[in-house]
Amino acid sequence: MTSSNVTAVTQFLDIGEQRYAYRRFGDGPGHPLLFLQHFTGTLDNWDPAVTDPLARGREVILFENAGVGRSTGSVPTTIAGMTQHALAFFDALRLARCDVLGYSLGGMIAQQMALDRPTIFRRMILVGTAPRGGEDIMHLEKPNLQVHLNDPRLRGYAVLGKIFFAPTESSQAAADAFIKRLMQRAQDREPISGPPVAQAQMAAFRDWESATGERFASLRTIRQPTLVVNGVHDEMIPVRNSYWLSENLPNAVLLTYPDSGHGSLFQFHESFTRQATGFLACDSAAAPY
Repeated sequence: MTSSNVTAVTQFLDIGEQRYAYRRFGDGPGHPLLFLQHFTGTLDNWDPAVTDPLARGREVILFENAGVGRSTGSVPTTIAGMTQHALAFFDALRLARCDVLGYSLGGMIAQQMALDRPTIFRRMILVGTAPRGGEDIMHLEKPNLQVHLNDPRLRGYAVLGKIFFAPTESSQAAADAFIKRLMQRAQDREPISGPPVAQAQMAAFRDWESATGERFASLRTIRQPTLVVNGVHDEMIPVRNSYWLSENLPNAVLLTYPDSGHGSLFQFHESFTRQATGFLACDSAAAPY
C-alpha cells in the first residue's frame, strides 16, 4: 500500500446520489486518522510532509466534503450540514472509531462530529480553528489579507504562501518549501475550488461565529483528549480562538508555534508530526499525553 499523498490514488465512495472523493493510504497499529480540510482546500492542499509521516504508524484517510474537488453535490452553508456529509462518509467506510485531524474549517466540522456522535473519535487534533462563538473567523475583508488576495501577481498556491505564513524571512522561506511540496503530485489532481465553494463556506463561518446560550458550553461535553495547535500570528483565525478551545475542552493540550500563522503545521511540519505522533500513541482515555 502506498504511504504518500503524492502517489495515493484518488478513490470515490457513492452513497445514494452523492459521491465523495478521498485518498486512503498508510498502515500500522494506530487507529485510522481522518483528515478534514481547510477553507476551499482539496485533497491536493494536504502537505505530504504532514500526511506521510503520520501514515507510517496508521492508516490516513483524506476526505473531500460535498461540492469540493471531485465530490458531487452542493457545499452546505452551515458546519452542521457539512458534518452530516462527513458522518455519512464515515459510516459508509464502516469504521468503528478513529482519530481526527481537523484543520481550520475541518476543525469546526470535527467539533460538530464529536458533539453529534460522541463515540466516533478516540482522540482529536484541532489546528488553526475556532469554537462556535469564536471571533474574527476568516474575515478575508481585513486589509492585511486583502492586500494579498487582490494582488494579481499571486496565483494559485502563491496566495497561500502569503496568507498562511508570517511576513518574516524565515516564515516565507518555509512557505516556498511548502508550495514546492504541494506541487510534487503531478497527476490525478483535484479541480481548484471556485467562487461558489468559497461563498458557501464563508456563510458557514458566519453562522459558526454566532452562538446561543452560554458561550463555549458545548465544548465542555467533548471529552476526547484533544491537541489544539496554532501559529501565534494567525491572521485568518487568530490564536485567541485556540486559547478558548484549550480553556473549555476538558482534556485539551495547547501547542502554539512562534514566527508562524495559519499554516503553522506546515511551517513546523517536523515538530508538528512528532507532537501529533506522540499524542496519538497515548492509550489513556483521559490524559492528553
